[in-house]
Amino acid sequence: MTSETRASPGEDVGLKRHIGLIGLIWTSEGSIIGSGWLFGALYAAEAAGTAAIISWLIGAVAIIILALVHAELGGTYPVAGGTGRFPHYAFGSVAGASFGWFSWLQAVTVAPIEVMAALNYASVYLPGLQYGKNQLTALGYGIAVLLMALFVFVNFLGVRWLAHTNSAATWWKVGVPVLTMVVLAATQFHGGNFGIGGFAPFGAAGVLSAVSTSGVIFALLGFEQADQLAGESRNPSRNIPIAVLGSIFVGALIYLMLQIVFIAALPADAFAHGWGNLAFPAKAGPFAGLATSLGLGWLATVLYIDAVVSPSGTGLIYVTATSRVSYGLSRNGYVPMVFERTTRRGVPWFGLVFAFLIGLVVFLPFPTWQKLVGFVTSASVLMYAGAPLAFGALRLQDAQRHRPFRLPAGGFFSPLAFVVANLIIYWAGWDTLWRLGVAIVLGYVLLGLASGLKLNPRTPALEWRSAQWLPVYLVGMGVLSWQGGFCSTGPASAAGCGAQGHLPLWWDIGAVTAFSLLIYFWARAV
Repeated sequence: MTSETRASPGEDVGLKRHIGLIGLIWTSEGSIIGSGWLFGALYAAEAAGTAAIISWLIGAVAIIILALVHAELGGTYPVAGGTGRFPHYAFGSVAGASFGWFSWLQAVTVAPIEVMAALNYASVYLPGLQYGKNQLTALGYGIAVLLMALFVFVNFLGVRWLAHTNSAATWWKVGVPVLTMVVLAATQFHGGNFGIGGFAPFGAAGVLSAVSTSGVIFALLGFEQADQLAGESRNPSRNIPIAVLGSIFVGALIYLMLQIVFIAALPADAFAHGWGNLAFPAKAGPFAGLATSLGLGWLATVLYIDAVVSPSGTGLIYVTATSRVSYGLSRNGYVPMVFERTTRRGVPWFGLVFAFLIGLVVFLPFPTWQKLVGFVTSASVLMYAGAPLAFGALRLQDAQRHRPFRLPAGGFFSPLAFVVANLIIYWAGWDTLWRLGVAIVLGYVLLGLASGLKLNPRTPALEWRSAQWLPVYLVGMGVLSWQGGFCSTGPASAAGCGAQGHLPLWWDIGAVTAFSLLIYFWARAV
């Protein structure tokens, strides 16, 4: 298969182009505002202290750089499951199948995280849902199954119903954090809190670790949902760049302001055991705990309602995205054709059912919200790393194609985006990355079986030459993480994770940067 034909996507059959601009924007925004706002401010403050504000700024800049690349790709190649297909157009089957698997792995794990977040808040009133440190009981697991089934049911109603349902939920999801910011800032703003323990009690390592392990990047993920639904957009060339960039600017501003208000509103006794162990009444979540301690019972009630609505809305969209990514993988010939089967309403039904079943399994190896976040952040950014590589290659291979949004200084931002993605992967910690490595190997086994059993007649020939850099990239990132000093628990915890600590801070950033640039230009050259 030549690069020219790879970069010429065909029409996605069976899908209905029913989503307009507002629906696309709210799809991405609804994915960004999820459980991250309920927990991200707390975990970032525990990892970095007041310097968590810097963590959010770093995360916002990183995601905006990645979003700029996605905006051009999504507008130029408006296909279903775009993030899993751009590398296919640029590098062919081996790299395409790999990044397609990373994309699906990320999407399928988000809905369980959102369900876990909702149940964590609900357990304040229903303690039988969890035991130990937020692990699900049999009852909790049963309710998790019902919530996942609800996501699938709404998706079966069709993309138009999905867009309307998500839009209604997103208005609520954006309104509640804004209301919380205003109320807390007006009633309890202690400027002195920003100096407790020094600005950065855990140093630069705490700031950087918080970006990947404390929910910062996880909270900002979701802008790419417009790319995933591009095959169902009425005017994708115009709407996708607007939706991708608009949603991330709004989401980043909301999260940054929430972190500032959260730190300022903390009562003095919350710091009794230091930043690493901020305390709240009973088992209440961070913002609900603040509202309770300040006597704002009505706000706490609103937050507990939102603790079900916000995560559920995000979980709903990610179940949608998972089915579209698997649809796209099938269109590229990597997985069985059954994933392309759609209902008369244009819904890839088999992909939905499969995502539901796999999503239930995800609860098992990572039983708490924060552990799931570390895993999915790594899988997400590994998926995002494919976009800058594809961007650079397609600018050369497919230079004549019309680009509705053409990223200025793309030759600078593209390798920068790849460096940013790899730094976020590195900061996630060795204990997260080795688990991700196991999942990658499993994915290759499954994709190999699908190819060997000829479950899709469009299975492409293996194009190794254009992906010769891929194994070096994956193994190299693993070695750098192993030799580095980052763990998913962050520097506030004394727990080790097997990282050797042979790469000192800053030297490790230089090593990851140099390695990333080597891989980027190697990939573009072949």
